[in-house]
Amino acid sequence: MESEITWSRLHDHIDLLTGFAFKSAGFIETGLGTPLLRGDNVAQGSLRWDSLRKWPSHELKGLERYQLKTGDVVLAMDRPWIAAGLKYARLRDSDVPSLLVQRVARLRGKNGLLQSYLSLLIGSPAFTEYVLSVQTGTTIPHISGSQIGGFEFELPSVTEQARAALLIGAIEDRIDLLRQTNTTLEAIAQALFKSWFVDFDPVHAKAEGRDPEAMDAATAALFPREFEESELGPIPQGWSVKSFGDSVMILGGGTPKTSTPEYWDGDIPWFSVVDAPAAGQVFTLGTTKKITQLGLDNCSAKLLPPMTTIISARGTVGKVAMTGSEMAMNQSCYGLRPKMVDGEPFTYFSTLRFVDGLRQVAHGAVFDTITRSSFDELSACRPPDNIIPCFGAMTTPLLDRIRMNGHQAISLAAIRDILLPRLISGKLRLPEAIEAAEATLA
Repeated sequence: MESEITWSRLHDHIDLLTGFAFKSAGFIETGLGTPLLRGDNVAQGSLRWDSLRKWPSHELKGLERYQLKTGDVVLAMDRPWIAAGLKYARLRDSDVPSLLVQRVARLRGKNGLLQSYLSLLIGSPAFTEYVLSVQTGTTIPHISGSQIGGFEFELPSVTEQARAALLIGAIEDRIDLLRQTNTTLEAIAQALFKSWFVDFDPVHAKAEGRDPEAMDAATAALFPREFEESELGPIPQGWSVKSFGDSVMILGGGTPKTSTPEYWDGDIPWFSVVDAPAAGQVFTLGTTKKITQLGLDNCSAKLLPPMTTIISARGTVGKVAMTGSEMAMNQSCYGLRPKMVDGEPFTYFSTLRFVDGLRQVAHGAVFDTITRSSFDELSACRPPDNIIPCFGAMTTPLLDRIRMNGHQAISLAAIRDILLPRLISGKLRLPEAIEAAEATLA
């Protein structure tokens, strides 16, 4: 029996609200406040809170209308689409409380459109194609509330909507679990870095006559039991103070001529800042653009090996990634390779630690820019080279797991993206989709 499907316009089935014009002078980064959901926070199907701004708690009166809740669908209205995809998300429990800021639309389903199915519609290729066809503006493409509401779609019965949302939701929940696991694993590795190289916990333990925690005897023997004075304050005896730049080889990128088609659409990943992973995901496992070997040979970019740290250096400064495979990058980034053996994890977590410092020394007439000399302006406590491979041995299994989880999330997302448009268009019925999803999630 065919499912009951009718054609509808989105404006008849949503409550749409655009955000409040909060004054940027009132933004705070620390202290008590409610996170502000800005266009910068909206990624592809999820929210990024790594550039968090808040509104003070004592100034929330009268803003109740703009309070967001779990399940709300949001869509960036300025640059709604970038090379990485459509900027939309469905809020999860961890995304609230938060406040809706201007030029972001909040959508809630009504009149027979389930909120869970609305999320599928906004995430569908059909809606992305529609946005690209109606957005206006050249410098900053944008979309209006009335344009959002003009989208036409097939509206299944509530039962069909619920079953489709449940099916796709199971896949998205698995993806979300993998990402949460990665965030936890990355936090464990980052905590170990801080313990060893910032707080000097093993040295403190030995100085107090205790065995360092969670450390074998051979590794513990590499740490001293005393401190010495330095320009940075007390540091472990025998360690040194050097510039961050002394610890890494700094590699530049490049862009093949865009006017030469033979240079593009090859099989070599080409990193730009839009390819930076979300916080806690560490690796870039794919890029929105790829180049050919001919393109690589005819520009200043070089092929970076896996586990190279990349930091964005111009415009959007301080996005950090680790390469999950060989890839090239554009000239707005630097690649950082360790000068010591097995130092890739140490270089990555050192870079994360120095991001704020690098942003502070960035300069430029038009855009903030990190230069090669910026890395020399930051002083770091440098451990002996024989300790760094031990840190690598402890953290590489964690990073390997993060990378494997990332690949699995990409595979699940690809299956979701195959099923979703066919479900929405009616070309794939639920029994077939359920069978395919069960095979995927088994």
